[in-house]
Amino acid sequence: MNKKDAKKRIDELNKLTAYHAKRYYDDDDPEISDFEYDMLMLELRNLEKQFPDLISKDSLTQKVGGTVKEGFQKVEHEVPLQSLQDIFDFDELYAFDERVKKALTNENINYSDENKQNLQYVVEAKIDGLSVSLEYKNGIFVRGATRGNGLIGEDITENLKTIKNIPKTLKEPIDIIVRGEVFIGKKEFDKMNEEREKNEETLFANARNAAAGSLRQLDSTITASRPLDIFIFNIQKSNEKKFFSHFESLLYLEKIGFNVIPVKVLCSNIPEAIKEIEKIGDNRDHLSFGIDGAVIKVDNLEQREILGTNFKTPKWAIAYKYPPEQKETILKDIILQVGRTGAITPMAILEPVKVAGSTISKTTLHNEDFIKAKELKIGDTVLIQKAGDVIPEIVGVVKNKRTGNEKEFIMPTKCPVCGADAIREEGESALRCIGIECPAKQYRNILHFVSREAMDIKGLGDNIVEEFLNRKMISNISDLYKLKLEDIASLKKNGKKFAQNLIDSINESKNKEFYRLINGLGIRHIGVKAAKQLAKKYKNIEQLQNASYESLLFIDDMGEIMAKSVYEFFSQEQTKDLIGKLKQYGLNMESNTDSNIDNRFENMIFVLTGGLENFSRKEAEEIIENFGGKTSSSVSKKTTYVLAGEDSGSKLKKAQELGIKIIDEKEFIEMTK
Repeated sequence: MNKKDAKKRIDELNKLTAYHAKRYYDDDDPEISDFEYDMLMLELRNLEKQFPDLISKDSLTQKVGGTVKEGFQKVEHEVPLQSLQDIFDFDELYAFDERVKKALTNENINYSDENKQNLQYVVEAKIDGLSVSLEYKNGIFVRGATRGNGLIGEDITENLKTIKNIPKTLKEPIDIIVRGEVFIGKKEFDKMNEEREKNEETLFANARNAAAGSLRQLDSTITASRPLDIFIFNIQKSNEKKFFSHFESLLYLEKIGFNVIPVKVLCSNIPEAIKEIEKIGDNRDHLSFGIDGAVIKVDNLEQREILGTNFKTPKWAIAYKYPPEQKETILKDIILQVGRTGAITPMAILEPVKVAGSTISKTTLHNEDFIKAKELKIGDTVLIQKAGDVIPEIVGVVKNKRTGNEKEFIMPTKCPVCGADAIREEGESALRCIGIECPAKQYRNILHFVSREAMDIKGLGDNIVEEFLNRKMISNISDLYKLKLEDIASLKKNGKKFAQNLIDSINESKNKEFYRLINGLGIRHIGVKAAKQLAKKYKNIEQLQNASYESLLFIDDMGEIMAKSVYEFFSQEQTKDLIGKLKQYGLNMESNTDSNIDNRFENMIFVLTGGLENFSRKEAEEIIENFGGKTSSSVSKKTTYVLAGEDSGSKLKKAQELGIKIIDEKEFIEMTK
């Protein structure tokens, strides 16, 4: 490659690696696999080696990826948290060994002959997680930080305190800074993703990003809810304790209470180290935690001092990265699963194949776009790998193995469970069933219907609804109104009082405001505000059912997507059937027709900021809306009033700049009398 082409490619690689490093380190949401990123970095490093005058100071070969997230305090590391140079074959490991030996046998270096002859390596499993430093004063944990850019990280002390394997007090009262890797175990990660799949939340791509995203939360209660763990693998600084070797220091860390990396082996030479690397690779599927390689470190700490470091990486350590394992198999079929929110997800049924220690027989195909992008057909020979060594995925099709008997797969226009329309809205990748009586959606539908902002049926929590469905006491929303006292009482020991309270609450819900019923029906894109607008425009359920798409569009704040969603919902036979049943049970389906409705806040827009003493934020918003007003989350020239409570922030300042009328809680109460 000539210099001109090399410069062009180096510029491209700098942009690509910077983009993907941001997705990985800062956003915790990678678009490509670790292996693909490693290959980009390897290409960049090789080109820079060939053309050293083209190395940019912004190149990620010259610095550690990662920045400090807004909202966290900065921490300057006393000892830099460097990254490691990656290698991908054993020839590079032998070359590393030669460099180390050459540096240590330099005649200008003055240290003991014994150490010259005693070059040993420690091989450790490379944990796939987020690197952190932990600082202890007098044996007490005082501060923890992310690696960040290696020199400056984020203060995440409170989040780290939620991890049970980080000792708050050591067994010896020493001052020490250690480095470790926060991770999520394989079983724990699977369980997290199962929950997310059940709730139709986006799955974590791999355990590393799940751990990083969990640890870098501004709310430590979210961190505490995640199954984070840690392994310590290095002493960064210790003025009180002196060590001859790294391996010795790891044993000491175990002794004083740290959860030290369990896979660590002392080796006499590089051939021994290679055997251990291969052994770790062979057994990686049996480990309870994910790894993406093995780290090879010079054991003798005096030798490390002599070898020194580059700006980004130490010269005494290197990381061997394992390539992702891929296998071929047959895509036997594509089936459809309907989730609790109505999302219809294609699932690949595969000829069982063992990949990275697990037998894979099925995997998600995500959506229609994924199938088209991969050009998948039923009967194809496909390549399977585990993304991040955890989630199985189809990498691509082996097209030269096609026989001509493969079949195209077409996403349905009807729900495979209930037969209602399946809709893919503009801008969305998911296909959704919009049938309100679809059995796959009933759990979610019922929970929404009974929620506080809808029919407010007290006593009907997640577990009770699930129990009703499991026992086949109900199968849809309308069945709630035919529940009998004795049936409910049978759920609990001495459950008669509970049953009576629940029956009373169900009966009370029949007389709730019309907008609550509209909201309770769970029309996609329609929340409380929109439900109130619909109840204001259409005085009863018949008018709403017969509303044209055009008339819906003319409602305030009702955009095209919302109007289309309402129109399609009420066009469904299932909707008509449900409303007919609810009518029979006597639910209120009319707006308040009292002509003396108080609309004193009509055409007014309120913005709430700070803490209120007499109301919650939600209660204040409801009062405003009940008087015909609107609320907004941001201040603009259209804002009528800013209701400012304690500790009001930037919204108050902006209101002052724009000359918006600012009221306090006392004035607001006077306005509502």
